[in-house]
Amino acid sequence: MISVGIDISKGKSTVCFMKPYGEVLHKPFELKHTESDLKQLVNQINTLTEETRVVMESTGAYHYPVLAYLKEYGIFTSVINPLVMSKYVNVAIRKGKTDKLDAIKIGNFGIDHWYHLVNYSPTADVYDELKTLNRQYLSYISMRIHSKQTLANLLDRTMPGIKTLLWNRSDVPDRDKLCDFVKEYWHFDNITRMSEARYINNYNSWTKRKGYRASTEKAKKIYALALEGIPTLSSTTPSTKMLVEEAVKVLHMIDTTLASILAQMRGLAKSLKEYKVVMAMPGVGEILGPRIIAEIGDVRRFHSGGAVIAYAGLDAPPFQSGKFTATKRSISKRGSASLRKTGYEIMRYIKISKPSEDDAVYQYMIKKEKEGKPKKVAKIAALNKFLRIYYARVKAVYAAA
Repeated sequence: MISVGIDISKGKSTVCFMKPYGEVLHKPFELKHTESDLKQLVNQINTLTEETRVVMESTGAYHYPVLAYLKEYGIFTSVINPLVMSKYVNVAIRKGKTDKLDAIKIGNFGIDHWYHLVNYSPTADVYDELKTLNRQYLSYISMRIHSKQTLANLLDRTMPGIKTLLWNRSDVPDRDKLCDFVKEYWHFDNITRMSEARYINNYNSWTKRKGYRASTEKAKKIYALALEGIPTLSSTTPSTKMLVEEAVKVLHMIDTTLASILAQMRGLAKSLKEYKVVMAMPGVGEILGPRIIAEIGDVRRFHSGGAVIAYAGLDAPPFQSGKFTATKRSISKRGSASLRKTGYEIMRYIKISKPSEDDAVYQYMIKKEKEGKPKKVAKIAALNKFLRIYYARVKAVYAAA
């Protein structure tokens, strides 16, 4: 048996060929993630007469070029969880870290765990694309939160209190009333320069032009707020208008990008057999439906609903020592944080929407709350039940096919 340990870095890797009992077949050498270097590695592996397995650590997106190339040539490749590898290499008393040492340690891991190595099996292209889109969606959501905070800080200095009067449709980028209002007025001085009657007419004309509902009562409240408000950024300073308008523009661009990503995700998700089944589940809508499918992926790769729960990091491993057996255990959180986040959003929506009485997930959540569990704990418990139901229903779709 020969274990090929690969320590992945950005754009390059260090490779070591190992045999049992610490015998180094090929000393660690460096290769770049290029066609010529990877082809040379494949040729080296194919010339070996003994069974050979490649072992590498999952390193974000850096290991994908090497992994994809090796799988293209049918080479057994095992991708190890970084936490598992970290615990293995940190057993040694003497510490030391170089790319060559790491390649040797990864090679040794392959020898020591030879019969437990799992050959990497790529998921369907649709699931991979959905997952990539969802990760970008979450990244843009973080940017959106920061952009909203930036705009809110500016509005607190130009139109304090305006956010409480204007409802913001965050899921429809072309109908963001607050942003449209700020682009039109951007400072309380632009409102107070007009009489109340003139502003009411101006506001109602603007709402009709933009497709919002006209409201004289709302216009009066805004005008009263503008009279009472104390802006701390002057409207006569040229930079004030520029900063507010740019903040609105950035937020609008992010919202448009999010809408485009979601539209793409919906189109891909609709091509999957489980789409209608997932969308029929309570709490799953046009936004969360494609996202939960993206994070769970192909359920056929899981052997049970418990495996999906473990994948999400929602499992509570047992703890027993001597006569002591722990009864209050926390979730491990050693799994997909994105899946936990998406699942928790679904639980929040279920709690708000209050589905019918025959919905098992909602009733289970209420049951846990009545038992005295904190609301967050009850939602996590309900999410466990939701994932088991998800697994059973989607697995049935493919079993019937």
